[in-house]
Amino acid sequence: MALIVVVDDRITNRVIFSQLAAAIRDGAEVLSFESPVEVLAWIEGRRPDLVITDYKMPGMDGAAFIERLRATPAGEDVPIIVITAYEDREFRLRALKAGATDFLQSPVDHQEFITRGRNVLRLGEQQRYIRSRADALQRDLERSEQTLETAIRDSRARLIEVIDTIPAAISATDAEGRCVFVNKHGLATAASRNQGAAKVQNVQDQQVIRSSKPILGYEEEVMDQHAQRRTMLTSKFPLHDVGGGVRHVLTTSFDITERKRAEEAMRHLAHHDTLTGLPNRLLLQQVLQAEIARSNDEDRAFALHFIDLDRFKTINDGFGHGHGDALLKETAARLLRLTRQEDTVARLGGDEFAIVQAGVAGMDDVQRLAGRVIKAISEPFHVEHHSVFIGASVGMTVAPGDADTAEQLLKNADLAMYRAKQEGRGRARFFDPEMQTAARDTVLLEIALREGMERGELQLWYQAQVDVVSGALVGTEALLRWHRSSHGVTLPGMFLPLAEDTGLIVEINRWVLGEACRQAASWAAMGVPVRVGVNMPAESFKADDVEALVVQTLRRTGLPPSLLELELTEGTLMASQHQVAASLHALRRLGVRVAVDDFGTGYSSLAYLQKLPIDRLKIDRSFVQGFEADRDGSAIVKAVIGIGRSLGMEVLAEGVETAGQLARVREAGCQLAQGYFLGRPVPAEQFQRDHLPKVALLAAQRA
Repeated sequence: MALIVVVDDRITNRVIFSQLAAAIRDGAEVLSFESPVEVLAWIEGRRPDLVITDYKMPGMDGAAFIERLRATPAGEDVPIIVITAYEDREFRLRALKAGATDFLQSPVDHQEFITRGRNVLRLGEQQRYIRSRADALQRDLERSEQTLETAIRDSRARLIEVIDTIPAAISATDAEGRCVFVNKHGLATAASRNQGAAKVQNVQDQQVIRSSKPILGYEEEVMDQHAQRRTMLTSKFPLHDVGGGVRHVLTTSFDITERKRAEEAMRHLAHHDTLTGLPNRLLLQQVLQAEIARSNDEDRAFALHFIDLDRFKTINDGFGHGHGDALLKETAARLLRLTRQEDTVARLGGDEFAIVQAGVAGMDDVQRLAGRVIKAISEPFHVEHHSVFIGASVGMTVAPGDADTAEQLLKNADLAMYRAKQEGRGRARFFDPEMQTAARDTVLLEIALREGMERGELQLWYQAQVDVVSGALVGTEALLRWHRSSHGVTLPGMFLPLAEDTGLIVEINRWVLGEACRQAASWAAMGVPVRVGVNMPAESFKADDVEALVVQTLRRTGLPPSLLELELTEGTLMASQHQVAASLHALRRLGVRVAVDDFGTGYSSLAYLQKLPIDRLKIDRSFVQGFEADRDGSAIVKAVIGIGRSLGMEVLAEGVETAGQLARVREAGCQLAQGYFLGRPVPAEQFQRDHLPKVALLAAQRA
């Protein structure tokens, strides 16, 4: 049963490392200690099979502990794994000189911990076995010095036979450096060492003879008989005579080439993107840190380009992830062709890439590379025999100047990239400190919006919809307002885009639907039924079962379905056409009405007008406001009115702000209108005072 000792001053690490150590070998006994002093006191008379120790500990660091441990009989040849967060070569050399066998980098990968632990444990056992066998056989030889020469030859033959079965290069040299024994694996290894390596071996042998201490687990490289580079883990042990002097040095070398290749593969995976093979975000940060240091030392500038692919999601969703992956790999190849040997191209994840442009001559140099990137990505990609087009938005930041840390440079370039997207995509923008201010303002606005929702600061105002001939109220549209305690009333254009970006729009829309239905139900209970229009964004159809949401809201508030009108933009209708159509048909059967908002600004199509259960078309205000002077606007309004009539739909003109506009839409045959000229949006109480008495009077006259 293997005895494994874990040393770490932090209890959390001791618990984790002990659990991992127990998985190194079935039935292993694991003992954990808080300090090296406890281990040194405990180890007297005991012999652990493996020691796993932290490097940085109070009172005694890992190098000092290893040196003290190696000085004890039990710790002379025990394998020792050092866990350290330091990447500095100096710390590793100190630990190696003290006698460390292997290293693990913190934070520790659990599978790597177990694998290395097993390898080192097995290596230690093999080394102890070799040494014990060699000692035993040497004692046999010494006892047999007075025996017959044939007995000596037999002993030597047995020694050679045993050692030749071990998969390691084993040799022994005397004090003069003469080789007195080598096994069959050792012959090949010795032949592979060049003259310089052989001299190093002789120097180390003399060190072992003088100190009478072993040299444990150092790595060396040799060339095998096929001229392939191999990595050997070599140890040297003193062999004592009966008087205690060192007569020979035993050298063992294990081939760890495959282990080193596996470690290199793991390092590559940790620092590179598996799809494109490009450096990942972790390696990019290291490159940026190195460039920052170089720019400080050599007074030279570099640039970071943050690249986001435009419309990639559409291709990925339309053709599948396999073709999306192929497009990403082709993007990587195009970026590599644009850059120089000293530049670095990285993939940050998803459809985001980055380029570190080293040694830039000026801002024009940075701008030119960004322009070449945009041009290269705008070239067609070939997917399933089709030429598809995407684009790229690029954010640029330059150092030194914009920032002095890798993290801040990435943030700056990211902000610049988003500004490029906001300005229309397919363009490049340099970072500007104002972007940080805008980003901070956006974060603060989001915080305020969330807090405002919790405090009940959202309100619904109502705008009248009237019959253009009689002037009678035919309905109202519920419009969202945010009454901030320190800012007054905030219009939706100031915060709804943020709500859409953060996903808050879904929660807001649930509240709007519920509040509008509650208010309309209250008016209906007063004997004044008024149909209320509620905007239903595309995000709600993606996040909610809209049919179930509307039905539950109507039941909860008691509003008759005929008094609710859902307003959807053409973009919402087309985004998820089948899903939206199914929900709208079901709600229409209940009596809920459907209107197309801002008609004429999106995917205007007679096909979807015929397929969907639409009751009303709302002409966008941009056409109505240009109705008086703009012939094209007039033609569009008349065309929409004609479409509505031919399909049996009501037509409502939005944004009527003057008497002239009202007269023109009336002359064009539009039945309904809405706008400031007919009534501004007002809170529910004011709407009730201004409009409901007229509705009640009209209802009484009709009765």
